[in-house]
Amino acid sequence: MSSGFEPLRQVVIGLGNPDRGDDGVGRLVVRLLEGRLGDDVLILEQSGGAAALLETLREADWVVLVDAMVSGAPIGSIRRVDCAAGDPLPVKPGASSHGLGVAEAIGLARALGCLPRACVVFGVEASRFDPGTGLSPAVAAAAHAVAGRIGCEVVEAKKTPPPLEGGGWGEGAVG
Repeated sequence: MSSGFEPLRQVVIGLGNPDRGDDGVGRLVVRLLEGRLGDDVLILEQSGGAAALLETLREADWVVLVDAMVSGAPIGSIRRVDCAAGDPLPVKPGASSHGLGVAEAIGLARALGCLPRACVVFGVEASRFDPGTGLSPAVAAAAHAVAGRIGCEVVEAKKTPPPLEGGGWGEGAVG
């Protein structure tokens, strides 16, 4: 039975560098999700550079980004930020290995009017970024938890019709 609405172009992006310790958490999350979300969900790995991320944001209706963060929270803490709702991303000078990265790409997409209608960032509090090191145990455990949460959000997004332009019910709709 058809639901009567077009499916969202869903994208899940794991950001970071897997050769720099906890910075690889985003990429681990998307690898854990491979084959679990359905063929209609695009799964990408990116380094986190603003230009590539902005291009992906322009082309999607629904995006989940996963990246390491440094905010002072306990290692392995998970923070969910709803960018489409205007929640601010934590920005800490020098904390990103991406140069201009996630916060800047989202800010630019918002300013250009091309931020996806649903845009969520999962940040995992990280502690080590040394070249050649693996994930810390707390960050690795958080990666599994984030993958589970994203799986649930994808299922919910597939059940919910996208909002109409302007946020109204449309003509002739019964409320």
